[in-house]
Amino acid sequence: MKSIKLLLVAVTLVFSNIVAAETNSFDDKAKMAIISREISSLLQNPSFPVERNASVTVKFAVNRNNELVVLSVEAEYNKDIIEEFIKTRLNYRKLSSNIKAQVYTLPVKMVSL
Repeated sequence: MKSIKLLLVAVTLVFSNIVAAETNSFDDKAKMAIISREISSLLQNPSFPVERNASVTVKFAVNRNNELVVLSVEAEYNKDIIEEFIKTRLNYRKLSSNIKAQVYTLPVKMVSL
């Protein structure tokens, strides 16, 4: 009888951890969608010609004032130009929605026209 109760408690704990992990994943995805939309609007109309499509990875933090702080920018080409552009457009810009203060990584696609 004890072993059945112990097994039941263990299964309950495992199940609750799985549900909690999936809930956090959904919340994280929703927050990243909000951040992605805001960053996308801030990065529109670059001040330099985008000669070819580029994948850029932006690592940034959100501070307690709900501001973006760019930590690093990794680009395929024109790294210096793209890094300066992104840092100029994003650093210390306040987000309209309250986001948890932590470090995020966001892939950005720069598309040539």
